[in-house]
Amino acid sequence: MEMSDDPIETTRALLNRPASVRHGFLDVLGESTVSPAPTLAQRAMNSPFVATVYERLWRPVSFYLASGITTRAEQRRAAEALHLSQAHRLLDVACGPGNFTGELARRLPAGGLAVGFDISEPMLTRAVLDNSGPGTCYVRGDACTLPFDDETFDAVCCFGALYLMPDPFRVAHEMVRVLRPGGRLAILTSHAPETPGIRYALAAGASIIGLRMFERDTFVDLFTTAGLIDVEQHTQRALQFVTAAKPSG
Repeated sequence: MEMSDDPIETTRALLNRPASVRHGFLDVLGESTVSPAPTLAQRAMNSPFVATVYERLWRPVSFYLASGITTRAEQRRAAEALHLSQAHRLLDVACGPGNFTGELARRLPAGGLAVGFDISEPMLTRAVLDNSGPGTCYVRGDACTLPFDDETFDAVCCFGALYLMPDPFRVAHEMVRVLRPGGRLAILTSHAPETPGIRYALAAGASIIGLRMFERDTFVDLFTTAGLIDVEQHTQRALQFVTAAKPSG
């Protein structure tokens, strides 16, 4: 496919359903669609106030406490794990205000495209304001039915969001579906520690605000069963970083 100089039009050509442009991002859901937010955490992700402070304060502090890893270190690790120097199309699922999308876009080769995908209008509005560039585009939609054909992206990621989603396993399978052969996938999500006391305390606190704590083998098994290879997992405190690749042939 010939690349357009306009990232919005380039991304529109990748979509398999119509989309309108709203607040600088493509929207496949439409104005009448309300983002589902049954839990406290999900309601927060749809708050304009949270969208404003999330990138600068909330996420860096909370994720450092949960893993001991800084945002910059996370971004470097993500770029290396996804082999972005060899990728041309990246999909960042549940991108929020685009703090990873914009940074990872700069690590793609010249002419590369990073698509940030989220269901929250306030988050995407913030992403367009703070993390746009010639190699980025943002799309509003439902990650349970990603609006892209099979094998569209060279790299697919989801950092710090699967534990918020009503159906995280369906989203994970969608991520595998849109990944091209030879492409790389990476997720950062929750991890239930094996120490009983810590495990119980984290699970109890998470359930109050609507977060899910995943077992150690959950996504390793899911990706292996889906046919991915080179599955690797690194755990830090209450988080796990899992990477995998889709076979080339």
